[in-house]
Order: sequence, then C-alpha cells, then structure tokens
Amino acid sequence: MFLKARRSSRARTVAAGLAAVAVLATACGGSNNSGGGGENADTLIVYTGQSGDWQLNFNPFAPSTLEGPGTIFEPLFYFNRLRTVDPRPRLGKSYEWNADGTQLDIELRDDAKWTDGEKFTAQDVVFTLDMVKKNPSMNGTGYKGEATAVDDTHVTVKFTEPSFMEGPQVLGAIYMVPEHKWKDIATPATDVVNQPVGTGPFLLEEFKPQAFTLKANPGYYAGEPALKKVRYVALSGNQSGEAALRQGQIDWQTGPVPDMANIEKNYPGYKGITFPMNQAALFTCSNAELGCQGPQTDVAVRKAVYYGMNRTQINSLAFENTASEISPGFALLERDKEVISGELQEKTAPMQPDVAKATAALESAGYAKGSDGIYAKDGKPVAMTIKVVAGWTDYITAVETIAQQLQQVGIKITPQQVSWNEWSDSRGRGQYELLIDALHQGPAPDPFYNASYFFSTATTAKVGEVANPNFSRFSNPAVDQALTALKGVNPEDAADRQQYFDTIQTEIEKSIPYIPILTAGTTSEYNAKKFTGWPTKEDLYAVAAVWQRPDHSEIFLKLKPAGQ
Repeated sequence: MFLKARRSSRARTVAAGLAAVAVLATACGGSNNSGGGGENADTLIVYTGQSGDWQLNFNPFAPSTLEGPGTIFEPLFYFNRLRTVDPRPRLGKSYEWNADGTQLDIELRDDAKWTDGEKFTAQDVVFTLDMVKKNPSMNGTGYKGEATAVDDTHVTVKFTEPSFMEGPQVLGAIYMVPEHKWKDIATPATDVVNQPVGTGPFLLEEFKPQAFTLKANPGYYAGEPALKKVRYVALSGNQSGEAALRQGQIDWQTGPVPDMANIEKNYPGYKGITFPMNQAALFTCSNAELGCQGPQTDVAVRKAVYYGMNRTQINSLAFENTASEISPGFALLERDKEVISGELQEKTAPMQPDVAKATAALESAGYAKGSDGIYAKDGKPVAMTIKVVAGWTDYITAVETIAQQLQQVGIKITPQQVSWNEWSDSRGRGQYELLIDALHQGPAPDPFYNASYFFSTATTAKVGEVANPNFSRFSNPAVDQALTALKGVNPEDAADRQQYFDTIQTEIEKSIPYIPILTAGTTSEYNAKKFTGWPTKEDLYAVAAVWQRPDHSEIFLKLKPAGQ
C-alpha cells in the first residue's frame, strides 16, 4: 500500500492566513518558538498544508488518514527513494530472495512491542499482508504473495511468478498492524481508527480538530526518541503557513514561500532544502473505452497541449524557478539517467512552446479552427475544464498560465477551483477532463514503481469506480507486459531490464495520458536553530517533505533539540 500524500494546501487570502496565525499563537503558547528554550523546546510543530479542521482517523490504509504511517505504524524496512543505498531495518532485520525471485524470506526483530504491551510477531505480518491482498482498495502495490509465519521471527512470502520488484513494496510500503486489534475491523480499508496501536517511535497523545500531538514512545525498541513531541497544526493554506513561519510559530513545512532563494535571510534561524522528486502533470481522463468523456480522450488534443505549453514561463511564474525539466517517459532525469530510453522522440519535454507542432497535431486529426479561434471537430470545440484545489496558489498560477498559453494554439481551458475532497473524489472516479497533480515515486529509487502505479491496467478502473492510482485510466498491453517482465528480472541485471524500460517509456510518450509539465522542486523550510539532524543536500538520508511517509518518521528519529 503506497499512500499518496496530500499536497500542501494553498491559502486563499492573506487575511485568513494572519487570522490562522493568531489562533496558532494561542494554541502553541506564544510566539517564541525559534530558540531552544521554553515549553516547546522539544516539540516539533509542523504544518502539512492541512486547510481547515482535522477529521479524526489514524487508519494508515484509509485515503483520509491523518497520520500514522512510519510514526505509529511501521514498515519492515525503510527504502530511500532518492538514492541507491541499502534499506534501513525497521521491524525487519534481514531479507533474502531465492534464485528465481519466487520466494522472499524475511527475518524480523524480536524486541518490538505494540504500544498496548503485546509482542509483535510474524503472525502480525502475515495478517497484515493477507488483509491487504483481500482488499483491492488497500492494495495499491498489487501485492499477490502468499505469506506464512515460519516462527515468531521469520516470514516466508511465496509468489507464483518471479517478483523481484515486489521486494521494496512488501518490505517498505506496507505498514504493519496488530492482528489482535484489527481482526474484528469490518472494513479495514475505510474504517476510522481513533485509538491507534502501533510499534512505531510515536503514539497519539492528544487530538483536537485544530491540532493533534504525537509523543515519543517510551517503549520503542530502538530507545525513546530525543524528539519528545510532534504537533500537527491546521491553518488555511500556504500563505498562512508562510506567516506562521515568519513569526516562528511552526518549525517545519513543505511548500512554497516568497523569495525561496533567500530563506535563511528572510526567516532567521530557518533553512531550506529543495530537491527534484515528484512530476507535475496535467492528469487527463484519457480512456474513452473505460468511460472518459471530453476532447482530452483524443491523443491529438493531448499532444497539442503538450507542445502548447511554455514550461519556462510556468516555472518562473508558478514555481519560482525551483522546478526542472521532465521526461515524457516519466523516469526521473537525474536519478534514473542510466535507464532513460534512447528510443524516446524527445528526451525532455520542450521548455518553449511549439505552436506549429501543436496545431499540426490537431489539424492532422481533423480539427479545424473556428471563427472564435478555437479548434473544433464534428461541431465540438476543444474546450476543457481543469480542476485545481482552492488555495494551492502555485498550482492555481500554473493552470491559469497554461490556460493563457493554450489560447495561442486554439485550445480553451477553464480553470476550476474546488475543495480538496471534491478534487480527490473526481480524480479517483475519473469524473474530470483535466486536473493538475503530481506523479509520485515508489518505495525505492527505480522508475519501475512510478510506471507500475500510474500506467498499469491493474491499478485503474472504469469511470465511476475508484482507481488506485492510475487516475488517467491508461491501459496498454505492451506496457502491462513489460511491467510483468520487469518483476521477474533481477534488478542488478541492467542489460535485460533496459528493453522493458524502452517499451514503457516510448509507449507513454506516444499516448501521454499525463501531460508532463515539470519535475517539481520540493522545498521544505525548517527550524535549524531549534533542532539539529535535518537532511542536507550532502546527506539526503530521507525525503525532506513533511507529508512524505515514512520518510518524515526517519527525520523525526534523527532530530534532536538544539544543545543536546
């Protein structure tokens, strides 16, 4: 189960942001939060982008989960998705594949306990894996293994076909839950968990709609964390987050702030870090055979949008030039440079618009420009609505900019600001023409995972049903076959793997069901005066994004109050 993190919500007005900061100051006991002293000296105050009150739910598998993956509920291992390093043991100690990739043997630690005092055993792992397999909406990784507890500290997972690529999914992207607590949950994919029992370094101390607090687990097998509390606050968007940051009211947020190049100057005591990871794109409901409707179901229209964008301008206006180029095959340009296909027509999406290519794509498919300047076919204009979450200021700027740009190629785009809940529901059910979002990466630094999530027939559904997470409804037999084949190739066999990456990337480029915009530069601002141990560009031991799970828990475990 790979949970898509909720992106940073964006503020609507400065006034709302300042009002929210006033509330936050009261909740946190004043504004002196940038130093090492005071009642909040060992409390990390974080803002995830939550806009509005929190809704109680600590179910790590539910789409509406607030928190828990990594902090309360743990995976077996932590895989760094930014660089190729050995996974760090969490509940697991070691693992090994057999020669043909059909059996995964896992050794567990023997000193972990659930926070209610019960011992963690192999049976909990088997129960969790079986539960995920039985519930398709929880099974975002497509897990199909058969797990068996050999004894209390050993689990064997067997697969009917070579499945090397399932390793990081099973080991790093499924969060273990206690059988004795979960066996009686009727619908584990959606039921609310309000009193979470986990093995992790933190447990729930207090919940209120405006804020909730995790406290260090004194019985954690690796020792009680030096970071004693993590307080999650709800504001009204990134402008209120920026105002809270400026006043020293929060210690960590991930999202844009004005003049990001000068964070240390503008926010004394704070530092920033930016790294490329998620890929911003226009999601299209692309597959008419699965029920998608609208001009975007025609690849010619998608190609015209692709060539009509001025990505340099979008980067400047919406992302303060923190984003970077993107591959139309959706492998990360730097991290995955060894497997970027040489068969792609374009290694990167063009940074400047090509009006001639855009209009040629439309006209060769039978579209003609009307008197209003908009292309049409069979009496239907190339006019589409693009959904964006109200308050996501960078994405709002991006879609408004794109709408203006596409007027030059005879395409009408109407941005529509909606609530996160409406946007998320429309995305899942395919009830949209275009929306803006980002494709996330998998549990390990390998482009297989991004492709298996967003471009596999197994992870999509008919319009009206919830897809997870192939929201575009893309379905391509050649891509499916290549993904299946990759599962059976040892990841160390680069030569054998490349032929399948070539197929995946070139087929994606032909269809572009997600129209690439830019590789997003994910930026976090953090209180370096109050806490030490943050990731740096030289030591990216975890993804430095407050909403990235379980990476954030790795950071919580490293942080120490200044002076300790």
